[in-house]
Amino acid sequence: MKTLSILSVGLLALTLSACGNSTTERALSGGAIGAGAGAAAGALTGGSATTGAVIGGLGGAAIGGLTDKDDISFDR
Repeated sequence: MKTLSILSVGLLALTLSACGNSTTERALSGGAIGAGAGAAAGALTGGSATTGAVIGGLGGAAIGGLTDKDDISFDR
């Protein structure tokens, strides 16, 4: 169950991390979404919500900053 929760949150963060038009917007939105998802995953799995938020935030910001606006587009 723990692994499934972590993978689900990671997939959600990856899917939503490219929201924004510029690299900065995608990094900020990805970081915020990742931090929220990581905190939830940490709390649900019995781990530290703070650690989950830090890891999720860093991962979301990295993914958001490294994606191009054309990589993930909900306008299609």
